[in-house]
Amino acid sequence: MREPALDDARRVSRRALDLYADDPLVAEALASYDQRLQGPLRVALAGIVKAGKSTLLNALLGESIAATDAGECTRVVTWYRRAETPTITLHPHVGPPRRLPFRREDGRVVLSLDGMSADDVAWIDVGWPSESLRSLVVIDTPGIASLSAEVSERSTSFLTKNTSASAADAVIYLMRHLHESDRKFLEAFRDTAVGESLTVNAVAVLSRTDEIGSARIDSLLSAAKVADRYGQDGDLHSLVLDVLPVAGLLAEAARTLREKEFRALVQISDMERRERERLLMSADRFVRPNDSTSLSPKERKELLSRFGLFGVRLSSALIRGGARTSTELADQLVQQSGLNALQSFIRTQFRARAATLKVHGVLPGLESIIRENPREGSAELLIEIERIIVTTHSLRELSALSRTRAGGYRLPEADLAEAERIVGGHGAEVVDRLAIAGASGEASTADIDALLAKWHGIAESPLTERAAVELCRTVIRSLEQIASVERARSVGAQANHIALPR
Repeated sequence: MREPALDDARRVSRRALDLYADDPLVAEALASYDQRLQGPLRVALAGIVKAGKSTLLNALLGESIAATDAGECTRVVTWYRRAETPTITLHPHVGPPRRLPFRREDGRVVLSLDGMSADDVAWIDVGWPSESLRSLVVIDTPGIASLSAEVSERSTSFLTKNTSASAADAVIYLMRHLHESDRKFLEAFRDTAVGESLTVNAVAVLSRTDEIGSARIDSLLSAAKVADRYGQDGDLHSLVLDVLPVAGLLAEAARTLREKEFRALVQISDMERRERERLLMSADRFVRPNDSTSLSPKERKELLSRFGLFGVRLSSALIRGGARTSTELADQLVQQSGLNALQSFIRTQFRARAATLKVHGVLPGLESIIRENPREGSAELLIEIERIIVTTHSLRELSALSRTRAGGYRLPEADLAEAERIVGGHGAEVVDRLAIAGASGEASTADIDALLAKWHGIAESPLTERAAVELCRTVIRSLEQIASVERARSVGAQANHIALPR
């Protein structure tokens, strides 16, 4: 369903463009915001150095495109968007854009800055024919807490500017452990543009999870427990919507699995148990020359770099468990890696509310430009922006969700959890808001009426403080919208039933 506020924001941006058509600099900035409203949702990957951002990006795209080494390209903000043919364009701070050459090496795309230093580059634009990019623009950012202050600043300034037309609409933040630098960045990213901390656009990923359990087969189970513990952390709970464990290297290898690698993994799984366990005891032993397998040390080293010791162990176990083809193995590895859970989160939390996130990200920037450049007619635009912010229920839901997670309301814990779910904390769809179980995915009118009565009662209670009453009103409005959707669905179903031939 289209978000009316998106159309309203587009009308404001176009009116502003007409009003400032005679001012090239202002018009250019306004046009950037208008393009942001029209374009796909922008999701940035952020995290400290070596957190695995580029590896996870490759897994999400299903192709080894992003640079994963410590070269110059990893020090530059890089945009990945869908294109019919591959193109890589460098945008320097000074001078016109230039096309970059690239080549494939062992299945991986390799690019260089064509002799330029990362300090001279504003950003790189990669166009790629990937279905994963059809509704998203993914932005890879340099590592935070880098030894180079300039490199770290590129990410921090790009992601924490509330009034930047190029900023991301949502952030996937990768961390290996919860460090103080992680917490500080997430606090800086927390949006305060409208006076509330709005964190609905951030999710944390516990990355490189295969390392948490020393590459044991049960490493991902251990990582899931750690992620759950982090998710319950009071400070982190107020900064991100969730903490998800993902083994990025495993996911990338699975999404780009080659038949040659599958055959090599089959050979390892077919080894006699004692010899196989001895070979997989450690990374050093795995690549050491020995006569227990026909795979050369070079082949085993390549497997290790692609899958890690955990990935090789898990692949061997899955093949012995019944994965007969490379496709079956790849599917099972992706499922084990946690990538599917992350993609589901992106779909239910980011894509489902893409219009709202774009409006929320653009309006403060438009307002800032108009306030800084007053002229006849600008006051009307500011009034319209304020009207959109005040009257758009989906924006109020973002505010309520953030304050609920941050402990901003004095209500019983069970009521706060229910309010968080109803305003979209577990996803924007009706099934997520009402925790509907069963195959039908339909809400009961009686259940919705009962919830409405409950929250009207809380709102009208003299014991409910003023701030909590505002939360109740938001919850009630959300429930009324859900009731309206369910009534329309019911009427449509009845009409279809009547129209069926006897």
